[in-house]
Amino acid sequence: MKKSLISLLACLFIFPLFATGVMAAGKGQGKEVSTTVMSYNIHHAVGIDGQLSLQRIADVIRDSGAEIVGLQEVDRHYGERSDFKDQAKELAGLLGYHYAYGANLDLEPGEGQTNNRQYGTAIVSKYPILRSENTWLSSFGKEQRGVLHAVINLKGIHVDVYNTHLGLDVTSRTAQAQEIIDLASGSQGPALLMGDFNAEPESSEFRLLLDSGLFVNSFEGIDDAYTFPVINPSATIDYILTSPNVRHANQRVIQTEASDHLPIAAEVIFKR
Repeated sequence: MKKSLISLLACLFIFPLFATGVMAAGKGQGKEVSTTVMSYNIHHAVGIDGQLSLQRIADVIRDSGAEIVGLQEVDRHYGERSDFKDQAKELAGLLGYHYAYGANLDLEPGEGQTNNRQYGTAIVSKYPILRSENTWLSSFGKEQRGVLHAVINLKGIHVDVYNTHLGLDVTSRTAQAQEIIDLASGSQGPALLMGDFNAEPESSEFRLLLDSGLFVNSFEGIDDAYTFPVINPSATIDYILTSPNVRHANQRVIQTEASDHLPIAAEVIFKR
């Protein structure tokens, strides 16, 4: 009887501790982390009014709440059309963000200039960029294309972010899409692929990206996600793709005349 009483008392003391331990171990498990991402072809910050304004581009990004942004058609010391500025650095400064740049055109300095004239893509991020690398894609003698890859530390989740601007013909885009698939297949964590693909959702090269199983279209089922031209847009060529296990919300096309493309934004939700 005495042994039974001792056993009962032991259970009464140990069980609450065990239950508390289980709750503590489970605390934070399955926590969701969300952010807003944007893809934006900025046309070297020249709007349809012909005016150059990095401030206007920064305002569009800030007003959208986007914290990770893939930018295409970004100049770095390129020429008078952009006042020879390092546009990625300037935009990051205006936003207080980190940035990475990928030069797909890398030309000799202009007359009286010391920096190479560069043109390509950029990623700007509220969160730290741990590393980045730009990879040139097969372009078959046409304008050089590339994919900029950055690993971003999003509140402890390392996200592989890819940003690209694909070519103007089907042959080039198909080869480039396959090369992006090959590159992204090495990603260890969740991934985002953003950019101006110059291809409609029904195109074979776009379907190639989805059929790889690496990506889903965050705007799937949204029929009016037209991004080009700015006035009376009729083409969907700008995208935000994510890993299949990433959830999406509040997908939208943002109306602005700051570039010749409309930016798109979406909330993406990751699970720890």
